Order: sequence, then structure tokens, then C-alpha cells
Amino acid sequence: MATYVYETIPQTPAEPPCRFEIKQSMNDQSLTRHPETGVAIRRVITGGFGIMGTAKQQPAKRPPTGGSCCGGHGCGCH
Repeated sequence: MATYVYETIPQTPAEPPCRFEIKQSMNDQSLTRHPETGVAIRRVITGGFGIMGTAKQQPAKRPPTGGSCCGGHGCGCH
């Protein structure tokens, strides 16, 4: 089951949309009405994380000798 984000469709310009999540099968059609209230809704396309492209990866830059990549702020990267 996937989790999808939906929002209500405002009926006036002053009305803000209300966002919520619903678990559905990927084979299910998008909902058009809120399952509890019957208010008109739409599915929201949200961003994800993905790596695209075929650019040649550059080698990581090394910090100066005796330093860390975060400037010694203790973030844990060495």
C-alpha cells in the first residue's frame, strides 16, 4: 500500500486547502471526495528523491590538512 497526499478543493479564495494522507493500492483510482466528509478533494503530487542524469561524477573535494569537511563543527563527518 502506498501513502498518497490529498487536499480539499477550496470553494472560495479565502478558504485554505486542508492536506491529509490516505493509504491506497497503486492500482486504485484517485479519490475525488473525502471518504468521511464528502468534500471535493484532489491528489497532490509531492516531490521525492531520485538521482537522474548521466553526468560524470566528480571526485569529492578533500578538506585542508588537519580539518574536516564541516569546518570542525563536530557534525561527525571526518
